[in-house]
Amino acid sequence: MSASRTHLHLTGNTHRPEFMLILGSSLTVIAIIAIVTFLLIREHAYAMQTATRSATNIVQLIDADVLRNVELYDLSLQGLIAAAQRDDLKQVSPQIRHLVLFDRSSTARFKGDLLLLDKYGNVIADSSRVEPKPGNFADRDYFLAHAFNDDTGMFISRPFKPRCVCPDNEQWRISFSRRISSPSGEFLGVAVASMRLAYFDELFKSLNIGNDSTLNVLDKDGILLAQKPMLRDNSIGKSFGNRPNVVRIMREGSGSFSSVSSMDHRNRLYTFSRVGNLPLTVMVALSMDEVFATWKRTAYVISGATGVLCIGLMWLALLLCRELRLRQHAEQELAHQAAIDPLTGVANRRTLDAVLNREWSRAHRSGKPLSVLMIDADHFKAFNDRHGHQRGDDALRVLARVISENIRRPADLAARYGGEEFAAVLPETDTAGALRIAENIRAAVEQLPPFAAGASPMTVSIGLSTSTGQPNQSLENLMYTADKALYKAKHQGRNCVVSAQA
Repeated sequence: MSASRTHLHLTGNTHRPEFMLILGSSLTVIAIIAIVTFLLIREHAYAMQTATRSATNIVQLIDADVLRNVELYDLSLQGLIAAAQRDDLKQVSPQIRHLVLFDRSSTARFKGDLLLLDKYGNVIADSSRVEPKPGNFADRDYFLAHAFNDDTGMFISRPFKPRCVCPDNEQWRISFSRRISSPSGEFLGVAVASMRLAYFDELFKSLNIGNDSTLNVLDKDGILLAQKPMLRDNSIGKSFGNRPNVVRIMREGSGSFSSVSSMDHRNRLYTFSRVGNLPLTVMVALSMDEVFATWKRTAYVISGATGVLCIGLMWLALLLCRELRLRQHAEQELAHQAAIDPLTGVANRRTLDAVLNREWSRAHRSGKPLSVLMIDADHFKAFNDRHGHQRGDDALRVLARVISENIRRPADLAARYGGEEFAAVLPETDTAGALRIAENIRAAVEQLPPFAAGASPMTVSIGLSTSTGQPNQSLENLMYTADKALYKAKHQGRNCVVSAQA
C-alpha cells in the first residue's frame, strides 16, 4: 500500500496527447454498440413474446380438447346415474338393462370400463359385459372421496393401472366418478368411468413443440398424468408437487415464467393453464435454447459485423497511439519496479531516501514534526539459519504487511531498509503519535503465530526519532538517532520500543 502511494508520488499524472482522439473514437464505438445492443434486446423480448404466444395457443388447444372429452365422460356418468335410479329397469332383462345403463358410454374416446358400484364398493354393472365380473373397489380414492363427502361433484382420480388381466392392463388410466345419492342424500354408490392416458399421447402427436421442449399434464396434487417426450422412465403417476416450479404453477393457475427445470436442469419457458374448473393443469415447457435459437444466430451475425466495424474505427487511433502507449507503459513499469522491494512489496531503499528528502524539506518549510521508525526483526539470523531462507522470506513478507497495515495515512511510508530491517516515515507525526504507532506494530507482530514448527513467535525491536523542524537539525542526525534508539532497544532485551527523545 505504501509503495503504491510512493510510486504515484514519483511518477505523477502524465498528460496523454492522444486523449481526445481516443475519447472521440471510444464515444463513437460506444454509440454504435448501444444502438445494436438496444435492437438485440428488443428482438430478444420479441422472441420471448412469440414463444409465449405460441405456447399459450398450444395450451389452449389442449385445454379445449381435454375439456370436451371430460364433458363426454361426465355425460356418460350422469346418464348411468339417471338410468340406475329408474325403478322400471328392475323388471326388464339383463341385456336391455345393460343397453339402457350404458347407452352414452360409446361416445367417449380412449374409454376404459364404465362401472356402477354399490355403497359397499361392489360392482353391480359393467359396460364391458352384461353380467358384471365380481369386484370390489371400496379402497379406491374416488370411492372414499364420494363415500365421505356428499358434495364432491365429479372426481378425477390419481393415475392407476387396472387390476384385471387384459391386453392393455399395463396402460395407465385415470377415472372420472360421481356419487349416487338417494333423494334424502344417503350414499348409494358410485358411477365411475376410466380413461386410458394414451389419450394424451395421441393428442400430443399432432402438436409440434420442438425437440427439447415438453408437454405435461398434472393433476391438482402435482402428479404427472402425461408427458411428451418422457424425460424420465416411469414418471407417470409420480408426484412433483414439491418441486418449486410446480408449486408456483399450482398456486398461480395460469400464466408464464422462465426458470430452471428440476428434472433436467435446463432453462425453460413454462406456459400453463388450468383446464376449465377441472383439477387438471396443462403445462408447456419450452427449451430456452430453442426459443432463442434464431435470435442467437442473428445476434452472432450482427455482433460480428458490429465488432468488425468498431475495430475498424479504432484501428487508426490505436496505430497513432500505440508507440506512445508502449513507451509510457514501459516507463511506468520501470518506475514501479525501481520503487518497491521485490520480496516484501513495500518501498525499497531508493524510494525511502527520495521520500525522506522530500518530507524533510517539507517539514522544515512548515515547521511540523517528522518521525522515523527503525524496525528490526529480533533473532532473525538465527531463525534463518535454523529454518531456511524460504521461511525467512515468508516472515519478512508478513512483517512488511503488518507494518503497512498500521500506517494508514496517504503520506506515510513503509520501506525495507536492508536485510531484516525496515523503516517507516511518518510526516506531521510527533513523538507521542509515533510511539503509539510503533507500539501497535510491536504488539501486532507479537501476536503472529510462529512461522515454523518449534520456532518462537516473531518479535521486533523499534527505535524512533522525531524532528521538530528546527534549523539546526539535519536528516542525517534524524536517521542516526533513530538507529541509535533501535540498538538501545536491542540492548534492553528486544521486543520493545525506544524513543531517541526519551
